[in-house]
Amino acid sequence: MKQRIRVVGIIRNEDGILVLKHNQGRSESPVFWELPTGKIKFGEQPEEAMVRSLSEYTGLTASSVKLKDVITFLAPEGSSQLSNLYIVYEVGVNGEIKPTPKDRYTAYKFIKDFSNSNIRLNETSLSVIEIEDEKTNSSHLSMRDTASSVIVNVDGASRGNPGPAGIGYCIHDVDGHIIEQGGEFIGFATSRMAEYYAMRKGVERALELGYKTVRFISDSLMVVNQLSGIFSVKNQDIMPIYEDITEKITQFEAVSFKHIPRSENVVADREANEAIDKTLGAKTH
Repeated sequence: MKQRIRVVGIIRNEDGILVLKHNQGRSESPVFWELPTGKIKFGEQPEEAMVRSLSEYTGLTASSVKLKDVITFLAPEGSSQLSNLYIVYEVGVNGEIKPTPKDRYTAYKFIKDFSNSNIRLNETSLSVIEIEDEKTNSSHLSMRDTASSVIVNVDGASRGNPGPAGIGYCIHDVDGHIIEQGGEFIGFATSRMAEYYAMRKGVERALELGYKTVRFISDSLMVVNQLSGIFSVKNQDIMPIYEDITEKITQFEAVSFKHIPRSENVVADREANEAIDKTLGAKTH
């Protein structure tokens, strides 16, 4: 299987996070923006590639480069699958940050609230921002008191994004005793759609089991912030299921949504992936 490795930089100032408009190439290609991204040349360390790419494509000189995360995913390439590995860095730049985009980029912006921005980000940059945005540390919004509620963890998985997708959930009490868990194959979907389908499944099971106060837990910051009312929903593909969930949760007496790291959402993640494996069977092995 082919593998593509890229370095990605998060650069912040008082106006937000730096994103760059990608050179369209062919005029009919869709316009999209991304975080500063570059390839690793032969013999380079990833940190060196980040510094060089930033200089070549934006004219900026990095004063610090700190590893933040590594993101991997599969994407279709013709009749095969392409493995993608993105190494994410928090990049510091001394003085005023005034890029001079060139080669692969034609313009730049600083964005504070991506949910209310009309720019189109590529999927990788959306994922990086969702994971790394500092709002991660304060993404829990209680709509009412749910301190002693039943807890529902949910997760969605997509192999290819879009690709074969599954959802998983785990219902447990405040002491961690599992009440019910399950997974389901949902067909061909993006990771974002899978996360929303997983949340709806969790909401539906909680209602079917008669719970009145519930805490819903997800490792998708975007889903949590949108359902908590922090971010608005602009994607028309997501809007119908978002509206369905928001209508259903009015049946609870108390409800809240909380974001957690992926590493802490083990049971729901396993259920989602096992649902894909059971459906695809030998095709995945």
